[in-house]
Amino acid sequence: MTDSVQLNDRILLVTGAGSGLGETVSKACAAAGATVVLLGRKVPKLEKVYDDIIAAGGAEPAIYPLDLGGASPEDFFDLAKVLEENFGRLDGLVHNAADLGELTPLELHTPGDWMKTWQINVHSPLFLTQACLPLLRNSDNGSIIFTEHQCDDAYWGAYGESKAAVHHLIDSFTRELDGVPRVNGLHPGPLQSPMRTQTHPGDNIKDYPEMSTIMPAYLSLLSADSDVNGQHIDAQSA
Repeated sequence: MTDSVQLNDRILLVTGAGSGLGETVSKACAAAGATVVLLGRKVPKLEKVYDDIIAAGGAEPAIYPLDLGGASPEDFFDLAKVLEENFGRLDGLVHNAADLGELTPLELHTPGDWMKTWQINVHSPLFLTQACLPLLRNSDNGSIIFTEHQCDDAYWGAYGESKAAVHHLIDSFTRELDGVPRVNGLHPGPLQSPMRTQTHPGDNIKDYPEMSTIMPAYLSLLSADSDVNGQHIDAQSA
């Protein structure tokens, strides 16, 4: 994989685009020539990413504010309708938004936090994928990426359980869609990311790679030239 991958004329939707890894993915895709639809909850953050992309000379992005924690299946079909009206297709969908929730023993987990985490981490990606599949099939080589996290240890709570469900969701979509579009999971590993500072507050964040170092893995899977499908990929060793 190489950072020279070009995404010219590709239309991509990135969730969680307002900060962290989603912001980095969005900027990398725009720098590679893609038109990126920035989906996130907070408009000011999305606007800043928009401005940064324009200032860097990237392709002009679009902004679509949506709170995944409260979104209904109808909201995702409304989004797909807007994308169809404006672009006619979707070449890539990057599921990056995630809710960490409570890192706590399962016996102490509160129902409200559990349901919110599953809504953002599992239900929203499922329903968003359903809504966008016709648009992805309009692409010459559509690609779906789920950002994974292998956390099968104790005390990861709803986050850990929901990420295990995402792993299975990737496998199920792969078998059912048969490569149209392609579906893959990317595991970023420990990075200098906002989430890492939350999950490992005692660590020296500078000991980890910068988020930009794994962008070639995302760009490669989103490329029109890629044929990778059904894989769970360690982004740091890709």
